Order: sequence, then C-alpha cells, then structure tokens
Amino acid sequence: ATAGWQAALLALLLPLAGTLGLLAVPDAAMAVATLLCMDACARLLRNVSAGAAVELAVGLALGAFSHYRFIAVLAVGFFALLLMPEGRRALRDPRMWIAIAFGAAAWTPLVAWNVDNAEAGLRFQLVDRHPWVFHADGIQFVLVQSLLVTPLLLVAMVVAAWRHARDPRPAPRFFALLGGLVVLGFFTLGFFADTERVSFHWPLQGFIALLPLLPSVLDRWPRWLRLATGAFAALGLALMLAYYAAVSVPRLRETTAATRWYPANFAGWQKLAVQTRRLLHAMPKKTRIVADDFKIGAELGFALRNPRIAVLPHPLNVKHGRAPQLRLWGLREEMVDRSRGPVLLVVGASEVSLRELPARYHELCQRVGPLPAPRTISIDHGRQRFLQFELPRLKQHGPGKGDCTTPAIAWIERPAVGSKVGRRFEVNGWAFKDGVGLRAIWVTVDGRRVARAEYGLPSVGPSMIWPFSNDPQQPNIGYRAQVDLGDMPAGRHWLGLWLIGRDGSVEPWSEVPIDLQ
Repeated sequence: ATAGWQAALLALLLPLAGTLGLLAVPDAAMAVATLLCMDACARLLRNVSAGAAVELAVGLALGAFSHYRFIAVLAVGFFALLLMPEGRRALRDPRMWIAIAFGAAAWTPLVAWNVDNAEAGLRFQLVDRHPWVFHADGIQFVLVQSLLVTPLLLVAMVVAAWRHARDPRPAPRFFALLGGLVVLGFFTLGFFADTERVSFHWPLQGFIALLPLLPSVLDRWPRWLRLATGAFAALGLALMLAYYAAVSVPRLRETTAATRWYPANFAGWQKLAVQTRRLLHAMPKKTRIVADDFKIGAELGFALRNPRIAVLPHPLNVKHGRAPQLRLWGLREEMVDRSRGPVLLVVGASEVSLRELPARYHELCQRVGPLPAPRTISIDHGRQRFLQFELPRLKQHGPGKGDCTTPAIAWIERPAVGSKVGRRFEVNGWAFKDGVGLRAIWVTVDGRRVARAEYGLPSVGPSMIWPFSNDPQQPNIGYRAQVDLGDMPAGRHWLGLWLIGRDGSVEPWSEVPIDLQ
C-alpha cells in the first residue's frame, strides 16, 4: 500500500504525466490503455482468469483506437511475455488469445482506412515523416527527456529497470522489461526518426510502466537524495505548468518572439477567431470561410463551431499527414469557385518561410484569383501573422482572373536582429508587392511611425531569388531611412515597417528587436 501511494504521487509529479491532457495529443487515452494492459498482465502472470482477460482486451482495444504509437507497447509487451516462463504459460491459455484477438480486431478500422487510401496513414507515420538515416540530433532527444522526466527521476527509472529485470516476482519483472525496452527503443529511434515535429511525449508509456517500481528503488537511497528527487520532479512539473501558462499570456509570450523557442502553435488563435467573427458579420450573408492550411481550418472550425471550413492544398497539410483526411472529409478545395458566393480567405503568412512565401502567394492567385488588399492580424510583434482577404462573388465559375496581386514582402537588412543602436541610425533593406508595387514605406518603433523611407533604390537580390516577381518596380525595390529616436528611453524596442501599396493597402511587417543605447 505504501509503495502504491508513493508511485501514484510520482505519477502526478512526473512532468510528462502530471501535465497529461493539456496538449491535444492522444497520450491521455494511451496512458489509460497502458495501465489497463499492465494491470491485466500482472494478474494474468499470477493466474489466468476471465476477468483479467477482459481487462486486457479492453486495454488493447483502447490503445488501438488511440494512436499508431501504441504498437510499441503491444510489440514490447508481447516480447516481454515470451521472455518470461510465466508469460509463456499464460499464452498457452485460450482466454489470453481471445483477448489478443479482440485487441487485434480493434485495429481493423485503421487497417481498412489505410487499404482504401493507399496506406496514407502508415506511409506518413512510418516513412514520410522520418529520414531513417542516423543523425546526431538524437542526443538532443535524450537530453530533452532527461529534463522533462527530471534527471534524478530518470536515473531512478534506469536503476529500477535494470534491477527489476531480474526480479523473481513476475509482475515487477514484466513492468521492468516493458518500460525499459519501450524507453530504450524510443531513445534509439530518436537518432533515426523525425526531429521537426513534436516528439517529446513519445516515451511516456514506457515511463508509466516503470513508475510502480520506483518506490522500492528510492527506498534504498539516502533521505536527502529521495527529497531531492521529489523536489526536482515537483520543480519540473511546476516549470512545465508555468510554461503552458506563459504561452497563454501575450505579454509573456511575446518576449520569445525573436527566438527559436517561440510557441507558434499556441499563439494568436483566439485573436484570429475574434477578428474573423467580426469580419463575417460585416460581410454578406452566406460568406464562406476558406482556410489556407489545416491548422487555420481546425482552429477556426473549433472557435466558430463550423466543422465545414474548406482548406486549400498547402505544404503544411502534407508535412503533418492531414491531406488525405481533408480529402476524405470533403474539406479540401483545389480551386475556389467564387460564383458560389463571397469568400473570406484566411492565410497564415508565418507558416511558410520567407524564401517560399512569394511562390505561395502566387499559388494562391492561381487558386482564388488576384488577392485584394489584406487585413493583417499581427500577433507578438508579427512573429505570428494572419492575412484576411474579402473576395466578392463573381459571375463566372472558378477563381478570379487577372494578373497576380499579392501581399507585400519585406526584409530589414540593417540593423540586424537584436543589435545595439544609438539614438540615430540607418534602416535599410528591400520590399515589394507583386502586381501593383509599393507607394511608400514607413519605419516604426514599437508600432509608432518614426521615419518615412526613401524607396526605389536598386536591389537586384530579390529578383534573382524570385524571378517570377511581377512587381512593376523591380529591381528598384530597395529602401533607406534615417531614424532619430530622440528622447526615447533606452532598452529593448521593436523595429518594424508599414508597407503602403499602390492599391491603398497598409500592411504592417514583422518587427525585429533592437537595443537602444
């Protein structure tokens, strides 16, 4: 009983488990499935019974309904049973195989879906998203796990897996084999698998399997080390909760806007939903929303309670394996037929790298027609930017006709991001707006205009990178401005641009931090 409540407290303190459910990932259901299978197998290793077999069947089915990743628990669990004499004895009982057959049958819908859709899900999970070549970045995966589990707790788990793998009692030995091999497998996989998408939660099921073994290990440690282990785990949990709280507070989140740690997936959706709702009220009735990518479609669909928001083809849909599902749901829209009524197009300008952005805008022109002046929603100094386009109804079928007109694109070459500047300094770079060109550029500091730039200077670099650009002013798209900040207080400020198009558009560009001396 003492070991039970200690393991339960450790489950709550383990940062990955203590924050389970805050992210929209399937690990909450997988954790329940893993615990059901662990409990059932512990009972079956002692004595096969109908009740334990039913519990195993339910756990296997729930895991099958959760995620492809549950296959790791299945494979390792079955292998662990084969390694143990008690496990081989249990596998000779037909009730075990009835439970296993029930769990296997639960994969039928997923298998059938893959068969009907050219194995799209399996190809994404097992082939497309992984490089399958050795890369040293895997050490980062291991280091991140040591922080997320907390170092002392991870050491205790390693000791628990090693010690109990030879335990004479079948249940602890099974937990050690299951947890140790799952964690070791994912640690090894980290050197060959995907590093671009979220993967920090992958080994959680293995850690859960090791939790019941920790009290017996910690009981042998000195009191000060046990206290330190619990304190570090509590600190790790507090830091993870603090992180989730921080990314929900704009004032705190924007401090990371110029760093690689910026939580783009958590930023701006509420503001986007509010602005979209307001714009829809001002537009004609029966205006359709068309999203640029699946994330925008999902977030707006959730916020506006509209599950039928159409989504355009986008590299992001492919990267995250969502393209086949959008097609099956009838939400993928290749070309926007504006004869059906007015359209509100919502585009994520920050979801594509700057190098790929002009090509993406030209692709949008092919799908919806020339783009009118956008409404820009800028979050956290423009690190997250959304563009809204009001597209009126057209008489002819299909997208609008005409030369491609796109939103403006710019770059601040000097001063560099995070550089130190005096009260007077020069700002230069380039900017263009395909289709119509720019009329003026204003330099802003903290959102306030401070200088009008001289525009039209030669800058051949962008035309070489994007030869398809149809800005009428190419290659004279450079700008230069002298900025005098006068009595502005020293410290961190944000330097930005207002891009004034010849079509009357006013588009704020992403800001960069500078340190005023």
